[in-house]
Amino acid sequence: MHPLIILVIAVAAVFLLIIRLKINAFVALIAAAILIGLLAPQVPIAEVVNEVAQRFGNIVGRIGIAIAMAAIIGHCLMESGAADRITRRFVAMFGQKYSSLSLVVSGYVLAVPVFSDTVFYLLIPLARAMSVRMGGRNYVLYALSIAAGGSTTHVFVPPTPGPLVMAANMNIDLGIVILVGLAVAVPVALACWAYALFIDRRLNIHIREAPGLPLSELEKVANRPEAELPAFWISLAPILMPVLLITANTIAGVIAKDTLAAQVTAFLGDPNMALLLAAALSLVLLARHKGLALKELSKSMEEAIKAAGVIILITAGGGAFGGMLVRAGLGENLGDLAQEWGVSLMVLGFALAMLFKVAQGSATVGMITVSAVLAPLIAASPPPYHPVYVLMAIGGGSQVGAWMNDSGFWVFQTMTGLNEIETLKTKSAMLAVLGITGFLVSLLMSWLLPLV
Repeated sequence: MHPLIILVIAVAAVFLLIIRLKINAFVALIAAAILIGLLAPQVPIAEVVNEVAQRFGNIVGRIGIAIAMAAIIGHCLMESGAADRITRRFVAMFGQKYSSLSLVVSGYVLAVPVFSDTVFYLLIPLARAMSVRMGGRNYVLYALSIAAGGSTTHVFVPPTPGPLVMAANMNIDLGIVILVGLAVAVPVALACWAYALFIDRRLNIHIREAPGLPLSELEKVANRPEAELPAFWISLAPILMPVLLITANTIAGVIAKDTLAAQVTAFLGDPNMALLLAAALSLVLLARHKGLALKELSKSMEEAIKAAGVIILITAGGGAFGGMLVRAGLGENLGDLAQEWGVSLMVLGFALAMLFKVAQGSATVGMITVSAVLAPLIAASPPPYHPVYVLMAIGGGSQVGAWMNDSGFWVFQTMTGLNEIETLKTKSAMLAVLGITGFLVSLLMSWLLPLV
């Protein structure tokens, strides 16, 4: 069977299992990966399940520890009040007039170690409280500002699963991905904020009742005493530590190669080690702020690791799905088509990621699958720019076409009290702005700063 036909059948199978039959995403992805193996003539039937298991295990080995540690960091930041402190400091920094921009920055920073949906859950009470102080106005602006910052770094900056696995699939240094991702994310977040300003004025939606605190209690959230929160720089330390260690490893590998300093930074700047140290720091922060003994933190760690386990399974399932498409020959076939039609790898990555997003809803699964498909093409025919820009283009494409099959769609709709049409006009449209702007910024940077 032709690889493109296998792709269509596989995507349809994922769509049917997850959307129509409500099958768990992990089970659906593994089942679809097995289906690909059965349809691919290159894979003997007796080896299909083993091939899927190997690809699943490879992804878990690459990103399992990092995701688990990131989950612990995020849980501790929320439980200790550190995330609340970071948000308040940014509000004070930008002032009341630009309080929506402070929510963009808060989401931008917090979504580096914390998953974007979690960041939205965390910050939406503060956004609602801000709207209450404004007489119920600017509700869409504040809600979208959180999504603008959180979604942007979630897409472009490790250690969130999508860019983390893409870097592993495409064999790109994680420090380079972090530095370029942070650079791409700044103009993208500002573009999303500009859209939030525009659509808020156009729709003029006042604050509504939603799950969580009733409107009468929202002011208490925003007025919690500062003394109850940890200090700002201590709150920020678990976020900055892994970024600095991983970046130092990248820089030392370039300017001090084969030295003792490079060996030390290689050990401390390994993503797993850097996040392990940051998780330990976040646990100490939580213990000190809550007055707990370290042995009393086991419950917090268990809750975080349980949440991480689900993410790891789905992420690795997406990796197995993408790996089997590569095994079926899709990468080679797409490479031939791209050369025949003169399509660049960045355009191809953006378009394929958009296809997977529309079809099955998960941006992470789309990023993982497309990066696995394109990795052999990059190795066989390196582009005239650093492949990190292909990674960024894939990330951008994975945001275009968000609709009712995207879990983030329902998180936003439920937590804001908007209806489905309003959510399409706000969150879905903003993600399209995010994706297209991210692609254009990556394209421009690949021309101005090819890094090769």
